Amino acid sequence: MPRMLDVSDAVRAEIGDEEADRLLAGENAPGSYDCTSCRTPGDSEQERTSTVLFVGDETAVLAFAHASCLPSQVVQVTEEQLRGAVRSIDGVAASAGTAQQVAPEQAVLGVTSGLVLIEGELHPALVVEPTSAIVRPGSTGTGDDFLPLLIEQGFMPVTELSSVPPVLHGWSVLLAMGQLHAVLQPSASGGQPVAWWQAHQPLQVTDGWRAAANKHQQVLMFAAPVGSIGRQPREDLLRGSLDKAAAQGKLVGAALPLAGT
Repeated sequence: MPRMLDVSDAVRAEIGDEEADRLLAGENAPGSYDCTSCRTPGDSEQERTSTVLFVGDETAVLAFAHASCLPSQVVQVTEEQLRGAVRSIDGVAASAGTAQQVAPEQAVLGVTSGLVLIEGELHPALVVEPTSAIVRPGSTGTGDDFLPLLIEQGFMPVTELSSVPPVLHGWSVLLAMGQLHAVLQPSASGGQPVAWWQAHQPLQVTDGWRAAANKHQQVLMFAAPVGSIGRQPREDLLRGSLDKAAAQGKLVGAALPLAGT
């Protein structure tokens, strides 16, 4: 039975016309699926569904999302991220010419923007906190490796917000048309940067945040494990939570160059 699938030109170019036509005809597409964005069930026979192709260095994973959550697109990720994200549920993967039933199980990262006062000057900041513990890709443990993984990437432990953290070269924050699109990290293959975090829809930032980002040409990114920061409605409350996390040894940070305007 034909599916209500959206296959973008970019996805079609990656998987080929023949595979795209089979998907649209319902031959290789599941009827029901877990949305790769919101993780709730979807049905490609009953509602518009986007094909989302996650592309690593050697492997490509085709996942499905509600069209209202994500448009059909190609998302570049590192091979390590892709291998660690894949588990056997509904989806279609292409690896070395073989098809498997898999889909990405990506960590959900909450990102909050705000201005942080350091050394008498306001700096644009992003605060990242996952909604659950993050384990090392490929690990079967139950601990939380979020901060160790970031430290391995070059983020520095922050014990107090008394000075601007050092610049982490190779990483950047993508701001386009005044909206926040992604946090980029170096590609493992040395090519174009890939998205470490990407907004489902571009996020609006305040005029003050954007002005500070353009002034400093960098954004401070702070990260803390689940339960350390929470959703704070005001910048003074956000700063208080950051100070508390830093004092408890639960905060890392870096200054990321600004990409875009």
